[in-house]
Amino acid sequence: LAGELVRFQLKNRNISADSRDIKNVLRKPSQEEIDVWQEARSLEHSTMLRTRLLVDELKLNMKVSDVEYQADKSKATFYYTADDRVDFRELIRLLAEQFKLRVEMRQIGARQEAGRLGGIGTCGRELCCSTWLTDFRSVSTSAARYQQLAINPLKLAGQCGKLKCCLNYELDAYVDSVKEFPETHIHLKTKRGNAIHQKSDIFKRLMWYTYSDDFSKFYCLELERVKEIIDMNRNGKYPEDLSDFVWEQEALVEKEPDIENVVGQDSLTRFDQPKRKKKKKKPRSQSGGENQQAPQGQNQRPNQGSPRNPNANNNALSNDRSPKPTQSLKAQEGGAAGQNPRRKKRRNNNNNNNPNNRPPNNKE
Repeated sequence: LAGELVRFQLKNRNISADSRDIKNVLRKPSQEEIDVWQEARSLEHSTMLRTRLLVDELKLNMKVSDVEYQADKSKATFYYTADDRVDFRELIRLLAEQFKLRVEMRQIGARQEAGRLGGIGTCGRELCCSTWLTDFRSVSTSAARYQQLAINPLKLAGQCGKLKCCLNYELDAYVDSVKEFPETHIHLKTKRGNAIHQKSDIFKRLMWYTYSDDFSKFYCLELERVKEIIDMNRNGKYPEDLSDFVWEQEALVEKEPDIENVVGQDSLTRFDQPKRKKKKKKPRSQSGGENQQAPQGQNQRPNQGSPRNPNANNNALSNDRSPKPTQSLKAQEGGAAGQNPRRKKRRNNNNNNNPNNRPPNNKE
């Protein structure tokens, strides 16, 4: 850090400006010193594995979790966890002979070990102890009871094996809210019977009660109504039934967003709809004028091609997948049913008058 942030961090960690923990910056490292530091860091993992083997050989009740080399490879700090005091004088002698450096053994707790190793918590984020949390406060099971959490060690314990540090984050808000609630051992007395407390919602200020003779039906009461019933019992008054004090939940009407969805990209089920099968197209007839019979009384002449290629129209219409005929070709295929006979006669007369459509002269 640099600048004004340094002063705030020193104040948060209760470190004075003239403390020995603050090191003086001498100069920027050279490339040779950086190479030595990187080489020292590459030896940390292998040194930790070798140290664990020595611990097993000496049968010491300790766990070596991390090894940190100094930048000049002259000293190494071994971090370990142990439940009791450990005599590791023989271990230090073996490590100094084997690695040719000064050895420092430092005992840490389970939370510090998890912070050094790192990991992902059950919330899906990186561990607090390895990112921003610096002071580790003790966490007790009373924090879980205040927040009405199930006392399940598997869900309340973190990767360090201890109770999660996040149980203390909202504890103060729960403790302040619980002060307004009555004691849970107080029974609500009615003419039907005594009602026993089952659970509470602190932030919604709701409490659930059941009768001692019927635990299957819950009665949800607001905090003010519960206090009202308790005051009535103190004055010697007993209501008929708790059903008269039940909290009626208002129906929440969800307001639709005002954003216009033009393309439909916001729909989550747009890919769930099955694809519709395309209908197969019926094959078209080879020629509309030749296969269909013309209506009676209609003057129809067979299709004739040009003098140079008389079979051109027949070849063009022989393929089912051929492109649609042009307008002049449609005019010649006027034999389809439903056409106007007078318009057809006019087209035939025009074709007869055209010298290009006349049949070739045999004499020529």
